[in-house]
Amino acid sequence: MFERRLTRQILVGDVPVGGGAPITVQSMTTTKTADVEGTLAQIYALAGAGADIVRCTCNDPEAAEGLAEIVPRSPVPIVADIHFQYRLALAAIEAGVQALRLNPGNIRKRDHIQTVAQEAKDRGLPIRIGVNAGSLDPEIAERHGGATPEALVESATRELAYFAEVGFDDVKISVKASSVHLMIDAYRLLADTVDHPLHLGVTEAGPPPQGLIKSVAGIGTLLSEGIGDTIRLSLTADPVEEARAGRTLLEALGLRERKGLDLIACPSCGRAEVDVIAVAQKAQAALEERQIPLQVAVMGCVVNGPGEAREADLGIAAGRAKGHLFVKGQVVRVVPEGEMVEALLHEAERIVEEGVEARLAAADAHAAEEADADRAALLESQGADANRAEERKVHIREITG
Repeated sequence: MFERRLTRQILVGDVPVGGGAPITVQSMTTTKTADVEGTLAQIYALAGAGADIVRCTCNDPEAAEGLAEIVPRSPVPIVADIHFQYRLALAAIEAGVQALRLNPGNIRKRDHIQTVAQEAKDRGLPIRIGVNAGSLDPEIAERHGGATPEALVESATRELAYFAEVGFDDVKISVKASSVHLMIDAYRLLADTVDHPLHLGVTEAGPPPQGLIKSVAGIGTLLSEGIGDTIRLSLTADPVEEARAGRTLLEALGLRERKGLDLIACPSCGRAEVDVIAVAQKAQAALEERQIPLQVAVMGCVVNGPGEAREADLGIAAGRAKGHLFVKGQVVRVVPEGEMVEALLHEAERIVEEGVEARLAAADAHAAEEADADRAALLESQGADANRAEERKVHIREITG
């Protein structure tokens, strides 16, 4: 293994990228972003599979409005994927996303690019310059005789120059291609040209096993040379496979630590009735001490918690001074708030001993009914918009309208 190339560091939400930080895993949702509940369920599944950052498409005003509801409930930072319409980038910023991805191949007007960069600078958001061989600016492609490493890197550096004119440099870069050799050569050239953190990927790699092999060949080669700060395996498959494979690759290369417990937690939005961070830390310490090899979720509210984290083996959600314990999304027990961590630990040990199905069979017959009543009461007292997403949507409509 080469020494890792030292880059400047950016923050995607609270996740550092570059500057010697652990290499992060990314993936992208395949749901319609306007489908808030479906998208959040996939985000939680991706987080559980090892994704540190998740990208969502923002391809229309409805998607931007969906992001206003998704971002405050996501367990990981959200990057908005923007193509063609710069106003959608502005709308995504208004929705609260933690970063943007722009493609220089299809947002080409300097003033549009700089408008977005200025707004991102004002809000403290990073941008990924996402160059793709398949959507290269025709003028650059023609001058270089096609999608060459030099053409891909020029596209990225031209965008950097636009950003520099407004004093924006909070940037990471990708120069993806479906050809493994082209992708490797382009990233090597880029690594010699800039000191920004690099997002690695083989674009349009295809379905497994071929897509997985191509991705590992390209990404693994560069990581072994010390190049790369964050990765995405772009597979024609369930994105959860991408996240899981990306995490496994980093572990195999000794770039991320292997862990038995997989704890995910919500970010504590407007509905949270407990200190989610404190509960999650206490639960993690207790579960790790007992070496519990499960995926466990700690959620701030019973309104959304069990549904969002339904792929977890076990979880607990707070509501009305109670803890709602759920297994695979099904509420199995309701306990006093002060006993949440103790109940979570006890149930985890029972699942390890007896299995998930046995614990579902042993569920309290009245737990689901009680959880439904608490959920309804919280909705009545807090309203349907505890995260004030409707206010953001008003501004989004002004931007996109």
